[in-house]
Amino acid sequence: MPLLVEKYLTPDEIARLFSVIASPRDRAIFRLAYHRGLRAGEIGRLQLADFRPREERLYVHRLKGSISGEYRLCDNELRALRAWLRLRGAAPGPLFLSRRGRGISQQMLDVLMKRYGALAAIPQAKRHMHALKHSCGTHLLERGESLEDVQDHLGHANIQNTLIYARFTNPRRQAREQRLRHW
Repeated sequence: MPLLVEKYLTPDEIARLFSVIASPRDRAIFRLAYHRGLRAGEIGRLQLADFRPREERLYVHRLKGSISGEYRLCDNELRALRAWLRLRGAAPGPLFLSRRGRGISQQMLDVLMKRYGALAAIPQAKRHMHALKHSCGTHLLERGESLEDVQDHLGHANIQNTLIYARFTNPRRQAREQRLRHW
C-alpha cells in the first residue's frame, strides 16, 4: 500500500502546499491544477478566452483521450484566478504565460512543483504535477462524490481510470466499515 499513498497528497499536504505559494500566478496555476485535476500539459493549453468570468466557468482542453468540457469553478479557484488576472491583464493568449509569451511549459510546472513541494515539506516522491490530479480524484471520492461524478470532473473517457482513485481512500473504506458494522 505505501506505493499507492505516494501518488496523492493528503489534505494536510495540500494545505501546506498552498500556504507556501505567494505568487498570484502560481497560486492560480496550482488551484486550477488541483481543483480541476489538470495535467501539466492541460495547464499550458488554457487560454484567456477559455475563462468566462461572469458565468464563473472555464473550458478545459483535456489531453490523452480525455473528454474536454466547460466547468463551473469553485470559490478557491475563482479567487486565485481573479487575483492573477488583475496582474496579467486582459490581453488574449495563454492564461499562464511563459517568458516567451507562450503557454507555461510542463518543465517549468515541474520546477515549480518541486520548489513549492520542498518548501511545504512534501515527500519528494509526491513533488510532481500529476500528484495534484491524483489528489483531486482521491479527495473528491473521500468527500462522497460518486464515481460517475469524479469521472466527469476529471474528464475520464473510461471509468476504469477513475476506479484507480477509489482504491486509495482509507477514509471511504473506514466509513463503509462503520456503516456495515452491524449489518
